[in-house]
Amino acid sequence: VQLQTSGGGLVQAGGSLRLSCAASGIIFNVNNIAWYRQAPGKQRELVAAIYSTGGTYYSDSVKGRFSISRDNAKKMGYLQLNSLKSEDTGVYYCHTGSWWGQGTLVTVSS
Repeated sequence: VQLQTSGGGLVQAGGSLRLSCAASGIIFNVNNIAWYRQAPGKQRELVAAIYSTGGTYYSDSVKGRFSISRDNAKKMGYLQLNSLKSEDTGVYYCHTGSWWGQGTLVTVSS
């Protein structure tokens, strides 16, 4: 099983990024997909999740700014980050089943 995370980078406050999570080796459509982030010096926190049913969850800190989606045919998960703030800086991880992606760094400059 492999989760390949990509799409991070350096962006100015107010900007946007799209993170991608490519899965292989699993039955993708039956699993929930979650995105976590870990800011410097802080614990990893759940940012958003999309369930196998299509339902979604967002933490209060990103609600209205981030959008999670999935493409089961391509075994891909996505996290659209809009209206980015400096406090969104961190390493973003994709998670499904019992597996983690390697993380992608998002840096928001103010």
